[in-house]
Amino acid sequence: MDEIEELRGRWAALGGAPETGDDLLRRYAEPHRRYHGVAHLRAVLDAVDDLAGHAADADAVRLAAWFHDAVYDPARDDNERASADLARARLGGHPAAGEVVRLVLLTAQHAPLPADRDGAVLCDADLAILAADPETYAAYAAAVRAEYAAVPDDAFRAGRARVLGDLLGHRWLFHTPAGRDRYESAARRNLRTELDLLGGSRGA
Repeated sequence: MDEIEELRGRWAALGGAPETGDDLLRRYAEPHRRYHGVAHLRAVLDAVDDLAGHAADADAVRLAAWFHDAVYDPARDDNERASADLARARLGGHPAAGEVVRLVLLTAQHAPLPADRDGAVLCDADLAILAADPETYAAYAAAVRAEYAAVPDDAFRAGRARVLGDLLGHRWLFHTPAGRDRYESAARRNLRTELDLLGGSRGA
């Protein structure tokens, strides 16, 4: 079974309409997506499965994972809002629709409240790439740069350094107990390494 067929099966297991699943997969396969593509969707779904024991409604988190980057254009700053609007329109009367919309919006800042178990799972799953092995992390960073190919190098380095510095300034990058145990140290190491390569100053 290829990756797309596997993902169709995972969408069907959530009770999603086939045409909506196919539309989402087409979106994630858009050619300008070098990181935020089908492989990212699958990785986030895998991480949600890994952290699902912490969730209050794991299937709502899985649905939110499908929609969280459904709209992605590096030139716009409202991708999460547009993705949430798409989820609202496509899920219609689904009982989890409101929760899915809320969760998608959380991925703009990755800052769930302490009691928000579903938000913690989705945010941790979305950021799990930060804790990848160094080779995979380097490929991720290169893919992000490719998505912003229209941005001049100096501007990209400055903007990326700000993002990394902000992340390192957080007390915690991850919000679930498992996420902190499995991802926190490696993610901070990767972020510091990338920041050094960009010529930025180190965070905490």
